[in-house]
Amino acid sequence: MPVTSRNGTQLPPYDYSYVFEQLIDHTNPSLGTFKQRYWHTYEFYEPGGPIILFTPGEADAADYTSYLTNDTLNGRIAQALNGATVVLEHRFFGNSNPYPDLSVQSFRVHTVQQAIDDLVYFAQNVNLPMPGGDQLAPGKAPWILTGGSYGGALVSYTMSNQPDVFYAGYASSAVVQAIVDFWGYFEPIRQGMPANCSADIEAVIAHVDSVLASNDSTQINTLKSTFGLQGLGHNDDFAAALQENFLAWQDLQPDSGPGADFYAFCDALEVKNGVSAGPSGWGLDHALQAWGNYWKSTYYNQICGDDPVETCLGTYDATNPFWSYTFLGNSERSWQWLLCNEFGFYFDGAPSTQPTIASRVITPAWGERQCGYRFPGAFNSTVSSAVEVPNARGVNTVYKGWNTTTQRLIFANGINDPWREATVAADGSTNKGSDMQPHLLSDGFHCSDLLIAEGEASAKVKSVQDTAVAYMEQWLAEWQPSA
Repeated sequence: MPVTSRNGTQLPPYDYSYVFEQLIDHTNPSLGTFKQRYWHTYEFYEPGGPIILFTPGEADAADYTSYLTNDTLNGRIAQALNGATVVLEHRFFGNSNPYPDLSVQSFRVHTVQQAIDDLVYFAQNVNLPMPGGDQLAPGKAPWILTGGSYGGALVSYTMSNQPDVFYAGYASSAVVQAIVDFWGYFEPIRQGMPANCSADIEAVIAHVDSVLASNDSTQINTLKSTFGLQGLGHNDDFAAALQENFLAWQDLQPDSGPGADFYAFCDALEVKNGVSAGPSGWGLDHALQAWGNYWKSTYYNQICGDDPVETCLGTYDATNPFWSYTFLGNSERSWQWLLCNEFGFYFDGAPSTQPTIASRVITPAWGERQCGYRFPGAFNSTVSSAVEVPNARGVNTVYKGWNTTTQRLIFANGINDPWREATVAADGSTNKGSDMQPHLLSDGFHCSDLLIAEGEASAKVKSVQDTAVAYMEQWLAEWQPSA
């Protein structure tokens, strides 16, 4: 189907990309510019309508062209308010690279502040490929900034840091509070998963931590062998490997069926001879063997393929070339740089006062050590020692974290989102929102409310989407040009 504007003009396909000359370093414009990719359509635009700018955060943005369309909330807002949509790729992801590699030297300009400044400079200077596209800067047209997850945090950070550029914002599953010791990642998973599964996992993890604490090498090797992981030399790498099963929770959405990977994992533990365990589970002995068998029969091959266990799950070989893949397009490396420097977000076990599905053997030091391997010399430490803690406190102080007072900013969250505890919906957040900073909560998962299909699967997600559009309509009716 060709894309057409409201007056019938045929427009370029959604996946047609444009480039914007973006400053390499906003603190030193004399360094020149790099080509930052963006995508754009004005199929719903009518004069006076808003420009809706979406930042996909830590990903190749070519996969996010649907965020121009009314399959997503951005397009739905555009359709309701006669707006145009834009997707702007984040620096150091996809093909938007200030420098030809992802080295420590190049990453000097890979910061949250530079990403904020990119969004602002783009809005203020882009000549959008549409009629009158050079007359649509903020002040002449209302701009709405949207994003999810890290991209959602950027929405909040940008509107707090440079308050008069974007008229309104929508932040889905926005991880606004940087947290180094992020045991909270596993809390929504523990609370939302079937009770029998969480009960048995808690029992197994308590056993794992007890065996690892015993320093009894025979017992430890027997335990690792249960999972087929006897080749993994370091006990913390073994404990971290068991977290892998839980990461599939982040792939769930309201329309995920019972066959999703996470539920297949729980079924492997809880269904015995066609019978499901009651809410308290089958108990340690069965769960330990069943979890181990799942790794040996199915899971190891899923995540490691033919790789030896130390290559796949070990993290102590500082000479492994994996740490130093500085080629462009290595999104994982670009994201780890932000984690190591600014956010932390190390997934680890809960404090001893809390139930936990993740081993307490894992602490932030496990992740910080790997930062030193990935980015030698960046943290003023030798490769073998733990690096300094990421500057999470600084991020929260400068960009306000949970405590932002920005107005005309919608926060939307899902109760089942594993990142919930870093959002304004966290148990630790005292910011309850207001009519000018609505906090909307659904039974969704991670960024569910950005996808219109998830509103069709969940009435509560649909309510969040409808409410968001209504707020945007109300705010846009009050907008006055200032330029």
